[in-house]
Amino acid sequence: MKYYKRDVELVIKEAARQFRVVVLTGARQTGKSTLLRHLFNKTHRYVTFDNPRDLKLAQEDPEFFFEEYSGPLILDEIQYVPELLSYIKLKVDFSLRKGQFIITGSQQFTLMKGIRETLAGRVALFQLFPMTINEGKIKSPEYEFRAINGSYPEVVSSRDINSQRWYGSYISTYIEKDVQMHYRLEKITYFRDLVFLLAARCSQVLNYQSLSNDLGVSITAVKYWIKILEASQIIYLLKPYYINLGSRIVKSPKIYFTDIGLISYIIGVQDKKALFRGPQSGALFENFVIQEVIKYFANSGQIPPIYYYMTNNGLEVDLVIEKQQGKIMPCEIKLTKTPHPGMVQSIERLRRFNRKKSVTILDSSLISLVTESYPLLRTARAYNLKEFLARLV
Repeated sequence: MKYYKRDVELVIKEAARQFRVVVLTGARQTGKSTLLRHLFNKTHRYVTFDNPRDLKLAQEDPEFFFEEYSGPLILDEIQYVPELLSYIKLKVDFSLRKGQFIITGSQQFTLMKGIRETLAGRVALFQLFPMTINEGKIKSPEYEFRAINGSYPEVVSSRDINSQRWYGSYISTYIEKDVQMHYRLEKITYFRDLVFLLAARCSQVLNYQSLSNDLGVSITAVKYWIKILEASQIIYLLKPYYINLGSRIVKSPKIYFTDIGLISYIIGVQDKKALFRGPQSGALFENFVIQEVIKYFANSGQIPPIYYYMTNNGLEVDLVIEKQQGKIMPCEIKLTKTPHPGMVQSIERLRRFNRKKSVTILDSSLISLVTESYPLLRTARAYNLKEFLARLV
């Protein structure tokens, strides 16, 4: 499979020069191992715990494992042997050399807790998501390809892959290996059903009670399963932005998937007509924009400073980016090639509600399918997604 340069490469290499341990987490098949082997193949020895021999050795005799594999090391799939973290701590405390261990793992509650507790102050943490719109070479229209085929490296780089079969296998493997193996859920069938329900409700405010009713399980179970999906980076919960404007603000998060291709597979979007004219066409485009904004910040080594805004009296802004403390960039997301000023009226309402200057509202944006950006109002401009992401730099 051809290697494509990833946007996160620069910050990972920089972190390896500053920290003794670098950890890269992400959902399966996002390209963690391929990326790290490409970056550090000349300086680090590669060990994967998918190899039964190395896994057994690390579990049964960690000291001998490190005698056999002297550093610096790439340790792949560390979640299979989390007890190795305490030995890594001893190693890096003995030597202050930077970049001693480059570690990958599928993100989980226990793994991340162990890393933060054991390697605090010694580790740089990064997340790798499916490929961005700037990664890989797409001949067909960008949005159409990413929405129907997805953005995982294998489906982007291998055009002969049937994406429908690929995603069917992906969901089964994720549930069997990443979820059931580590969490031992009693009602795993309901967990799968939850994934399908969430896909049908992408870009909507999360309603735990409704999901509980539809699945016939407790709200406690639904919340726990959603935390699993969030921890494994299948979904992203976009939190509301709180501004003291005198209106009741909706406090529940909105649900987005980190790869629109997975949603399309689940809800049956397989062609251009369903993508642009189907009942979820607007929600799919909104999910696509949010997922790419998440990736932009994650690949820059930042926690995404992104939110949405909604009040009980109907005021809603799709995306709020906090550029600095109290300084926000409000954005609307519309599946259209011909934006008009009326499409940013919610942002103008937000400006009017901000009479007390609770925050500083910067120039606003409408993200759409336009070919080139152009002004809608004195304070608002229409962008395509690539232009919008470029202005965030």
